[in-house]
Amino acid sequence: MKQNWRNFLIDGAMFIAFLVATAPRFSGLTIHEWLGLALAATIITHLLLHWNWIVTVGKRFFAKTTWRSRLNYLLNAILFIAFTVTVATGIFISREALPMLGLTMTRDRALEVLHHQASDLTVLVLGLHIAIHWSWIAGMIRRIFSRRKPQARATMTPARLEEVNQ
Repeated sequence: MKQNWRNFLIDGAMFIAFLVATAPRFSGLTIHEWLGLALAATIITHLLLHWNWIVTVGKRFFAKTTWRSRLNYLLNAILFIAFTVTVATGIFISREALPMLGLTMTRDRALEVLHHQASDLTVLVLGLHIAIHWSWIAGMIRRIFSRRKPQARATMTPARLEEVNQ
C-alpha cells in the first residue's frame, strides 16, 4: 500500500508540474524551462521505481501477457520518446535556463517546431496513459476520501495485482 501511495503522490506531482510546464504563457518561460528540466529528473525517478514492471512486461511482450499490458507498454515507450525529444529540443532552444548557466545556443526554428510537435504528442499520449490507468487513479482518490479498508492484496486477481503494481 505504501508503494501505491508513493506512486500516487509522485505521479500527481508530475501531472501538476506537467500542466504548469505545458503552459509557458501562464507560468512564464523561466518556470517553463526549469520545470521541464525538473520533470526530466522526475521521469527518470518514475522509470526507476517501475523498472521491474518495464523489464517483466518487456520480456514477455511477445509471449504471455495481457493486451492491456502490451498497450500500456507501447504507450509508455511512445510517451518516453516524445517526452525525451521535448526535453532535448527544449534544452537546445533554451532562452532562460541555459543562459543562466552561462550556455547559449544558436536559435533554430526547426528545433522549435520539433519541440512543439513532440510536446503536443506528449500531451496526447499522456492523456491516453491517464485513461488506461483511470481505474487505479479513481481508486486511490476514493481511498483518500473514504474510510473503507482497501482490498487485501492476497485476494486480488493476478491481473489486478499487475495493474496495482504499475
